[in-house]
Parts: sequence; structure tokens; C-alpha cells
Amino acid sequence: MMRVLKIGVGSQIGAGLSGYVAELTSCFVGAELGLPCDIPNHASYVSSWLRTLRQDKREIFRAAAEAQRMADYLLGFHPGHARRAAEEARRDEAAEAA
Repeated sequence: MMRVLKIGVGSQIGAGLSGYVAELTSCFVGAELGLPCDIPNHASYVSSWLRTLRQDKREIFRAAAEAQRMADYLLGFHPGHARRAAEEARRDEAAEAA
């Protein structure tokens, strides 16, 4: 039986994939902030989860969605990113209203 890890409100992923979600979160945050990334290391690290991901084709989408939520939460603490996100939201609202 697969253990389940609850992260955040109403979300859950297989406990074995919590490291995968953390790795995806790291990639998302790094990309957003323009941090250097060592793609070969990321690729070799996530390859260990391929068997689990192949067994459940939807797991990658659940993991990526959870990683995006975590990245958004973490980026909310970065002053520059929070300002930029608020400006983008205002622009999007103005464009929809027009």
C-alpha cells in the first residue's frame, strides 16, 4: 500500500514522490528567479521516480500542480517577485476589462 503525504490544504501525493515535488519546485523557483540550473543533475535525480510515474500517468500532473503551488507560495516571500506578480495581475485584469 502506498503511503500518502498531505501537503497544503486538500492536496495529497504519494509519499514516495514528495522528493520529486520538491525537485520540481526547485526548478520552478530557480527558473522564475533566473538562477543557474544544472540540468543533468536534475535529470538524473528525477529519473529514480520514472517507475512510479509510469504506473500512474496522472501522477506527473498532480506532482507538477503541487510543485507550482509550493513555488508560488515560496515566491510570495520574494519582494521583487511579489511586486511583479501583482503588476501582471493588474495588467491581466485591465486587458480582460477592455
